[in-house]
Amino acid sequence: MRRISFDKSACPIARSLDAVGDWWSLLIVRDALAGVRRFGDFQKSLGLAKNILTQRLKRLVALGIMETVPASDGSAYREYALTPKGEGLLTVIVALRQWGEEMCFARGESHPPLLEAKTGRPVARLQVTSHDGRPLRVADLLLGRLSCDQPPAGEAGDFP
Repeated sequence: MRRISFDKSACPIARSLDAVGDWWSLLIVRDALAGVRRFGDFQKSLGLAKNILTQRLKRLVALGIMETVPASDGSAYREYALTPKGEGLLTVIVALRQWGEEMCFARGESHPPLLEAKTGRPVARLQVTSHDGRPLRVADLLLGRLSCDQPPAGEAGDFP
């Protein structure tokens, strides 16, 4: 299966999606943020076929989002750890989670809460703010071009 590559796009959203836009990659990052490090633990958590998981992990490593490190238990195994670039996706994952809590669950439908580890209290809702901290809405922003530009013909890449 082939898809268009947006790695040269002028749109930051398109470039971001080119890197981590498939759901498996974001779910791998979600699990890594929660402390999962071993291939078998990712597979168990996600129920993902080994070949697909292998492809996604290789791509995340190639993009510098994850790295392989010696196993924390001193064994000969290698583990996957988020790099600072990967940890930078925390805000994206929290924003998706909070949007999903609000928009994808019926009233009264339960889901595990997102809590601060130190206090056990719920995490505040993310919001877009101005340089001086004022909350901003869509009408307050100059978003520029909302549709992503298409790459020049012949720059399609393999599906990651």
